[in-house]
Amino acid sequence: MDLQPILNAIADDCSKEKERGVVASYIPELAKVSDEKFGMFVLDAQQNEYFVGDAHERFSIQSVSKVLALAQAFGIVGRSLWKRVGVEPSGNPFNFLSLLEQENGIPRNPFINAGAIVVSDVLLSTLKDPKQDFLAYIRELANDQSIVYDNIVAKSEKDTGSRNRATAYLLKSFGNLENDVEEVLDLYFHQCSVSMSCEQLAKTFFVFANRGYCTRRNKYLNINQVKRINALMLTCGFYDEAGEFAFEVGLPGKSGVGGGIAAVLPQQYSIAVWSPGLNKKGNSKLGLNALEAFTTQTNLSIF
Repeated sequence: MDLQPILNAIADDCSKEKERGVVASYIPELAKVSDEKFGMFVLDAQQNEYFVGDAHERFSIQSVSKVLALAQAFGIVGRSLWKRVGVEPSGNPFNFLSLLEQENGIPRNPFINAGAIVVSDVLLSTLKDPKQDFLAYIRELANDQSIVYDNIVAKSEKDTGSRNRATAYLLKSFGNLENDVEEVLDLYFHQCSVSMSCEQLAKTFFVFANRGYCTRRNKYLNINQVKRINALMLTCGFYDEAGEFAFEVGLPGKSGVGGGIAAVLPQQYSIAVWSPGLNKKGNSKLGLNALEAFTTQTNLSIF
């Protein structure tokens, strides 16, 4: 199927949309991005590329990085990871704290902030040079050595990260952080500050569409690990809008407050979309619309 005309039509429809959502402002650097930006990139199973709009412009991937951190940690420590973080949807916003206290410091899943902070702690305990090793992991998946941290965004995250500090100290009080809180958060803030384009994200997430193999056919995850990561993306990748995303789009995926969304259809394609304006749930408004249109017009979803 030639996907290019479909992407072109979706981009044209999105360009006419007046309600584009609200760009995140609680991290000051994110507020500087124009809500007019829009890009999509699709990489199919044969590695044919289709793209439109600002698909090659880099942006802060934010929570999309949680999938990549999870993949690296899961690949290193295996099933023991689930002793420290759960696999259930939270039904709450990404920075919600009450459940963490009720459930004795075990985050509901690895994609809410508390769960991602635990995953960062795992990486800090197991990697020799955590920040560089995590970045190297992404570069290898994408086959792109140009991917970097945006240090300005990382500092902005750190300067406004009081709620994440509260989360980390609560985890620490329950014995679910092994390392110093500030060291864990430094890795977490840098993880969220990774700057990538839709093209780079689609190529990175190809590993989840391709049974654990990257675009160069190097194996990073076994099929059981891929199955579980994709299941978590489907059920937990959009916080308290995960059900809506499954209902409307029907793909495992992950969003970030930078306006990016990465998603996959196993053994078919990986896809990334970027539009900085967010809906009330913190997900890209036009990104959700574009992905719903894409799976509807192509009939390519898991359902």
